[in-house]
Amino acid sequence: MSSAVNTSFVLDMQRKLYRWSNGDADKVFADLFNLVCDRRTLIYAWERLARNRGSQTPGTDGVTRRTVEMRSDGVMGFLDEIREALRNGNYRPEPVRQRLIPKPGKPGKFRPLGIPTLTDRLVQMALKLILEPIFEADFYPTSYGFRKGRSTHDALAKIQYCLQPTKHGPSVYGYVIEGDIKGCFDAIDHHVLMERVRRRISDRKILRLVLAFLKAGVMIEGTIRHPVTGSPQGGIISPMLSNIYLTVLDERYGRWSTHPREPARNATNRRFDDRKNGRPAFYMVRYADDFVILVEGTREQAEAEKQALAQFLKTELRMELSMEKTAITSVEEGFNFLGYRVVQAKAIHTGRPVGKLIIPRSKLNDLRHKIKGMVKDIPTGYPLATLIETLNPVLLGWRNYYRYAVRAYQDFTSLDWWIRQRIERWLKRKHHKTHWKQIRRRFTVNVQGERYRWVDGRSKLRFLREGGTRRYPHRGMRIPNGWNASPGEWFQKGADKFWEAFQTLAET
Repeated sequence: MSSAVNTSFVLDMQRKLYRWSNGDADKVFADLFNLVCDRRTLIYAWERLARNRGSQTPGTDGVTRRTVEMRSDGVMGFLDEIREALRNGNYRPEPVRQRLIPKPGKPGKFRPLGIPTLTDRLVQMALKLILEPIFEADFYPTSYGFRKGRSTHDALAKIQYCLQPTKHGPSVYGYVIEGDIKGCFDAIDHHVLMERVRRRISDRKILRLVLAFLKAGVMIEGTIRHPVTGSPQGGIISPMLSNIYLTVLDERYGRWSTHPREPARNATNRRFDDRKNGRPAFYMVRYADDFVILVEGTREQAEAEKQALAQFLKTELRMELSMEKTAITSVEEGFNFLGYRVVQAKAIHTGRPVGKLIIPRSKLNDLRHKIKGMVKDIPTGYPLATLIETLNPVLLGWRNYYRYAVRAYQDFTSLDWWIRQRIERWLKRKHHKTHWKQIRRRFTVNVQGERYRWVDGRSKLRFLREGGTRRYPHRGMRIPNGWNASPGEWFQKGADKFWEAFQTLAET
């Protein structure tokens, strides 16, 4: 069976499920298990899984993608075994292997990451392919985390848009509540989550499968523990389940934001009515468990809403709001969100207060610390090309994420010079008997604009400043996700991606 046939089947099925779910908010889907067990769904899920580098990471059973491919009956035999186990009701998820990964920028603190077996990851992927378009229709437009077609930059662009002046005057939002939930993913209540899943899914086999993944044991230092609450981070369906759970938060602030399936104008009218009658308004932007609430009102009203939110989380979601970390700040002071510093400041040309994204000093220092450690970890016995090829992916990823900040070019230029100095010291240690001028002639190119770039053979150090500064566009409420877009919209999106890839290739 060709890959194109499997892809076409799955995508057509997802578009139908999304269209039915979006067309009827009360529709309950009954016969879905056969779609999960369909051979075309499993093959497509395997193709998606095999493209991920994580497919070479073993779970508690030690099986990896290479292990499956080396079987006598190959991948198809492996998929047929899983399909038969699902259809016979003999399938049971294995315990996940837990690893502790350091939290970036927080020395000494770790985040637990669960690694399911390859079989469980495959079944979760097939399950996600079926359930995701159904629940996607119920997610609010102000939710951006782990959703197709959306990114952290879309969430930041929405906040920036809210802080921009309008034709009626400056932005109405004066304060922001920076939300923080204690151990969000570990505190998800299974009963509450399953109740929300049952609103859309009545297929008992699907429900048992979802609950089995929630109840799967966790292997910690050779001991299996069975969690009472939480969704293990690292599972393929965990982000989708957490979004289903946290949609309750979006519903709480739904009066001031656009509901699914309604025109954006309705929310604008509701906010206008509250403003006219002297009532506060609260606009939430959420990325998974990270969220901020823009407050149209006084600081006292923001404090009252913080207390009300804490009580709401405790009652409705059985979670606890961290009162110490949930700060209330004015938009002029600024706040940190998704790695950026968001602040309302005067525009250079007009002098009007606008929303700006800034690279926090802590993130600049974190990158310096990381680069310093990476340079130290490469022994001087290795060629310069090894060091360059180690640094380039980090620099390119960091540049692509932070190039939408104001003054990004200046920060990038400063970092480029600092990185050059770190590599210079490494080269001096490596060639301590060689004069510095000879080292520079050997490892740089005599081309205009390139004389400060380190080069070894075909390996060239990438400059952060090559990306410059860009403005990420605010894409509004209706963002294409592959199921709600017209062919023309996706053609344009594909053309934009091609042009961006072409520009990146031209830079190299």
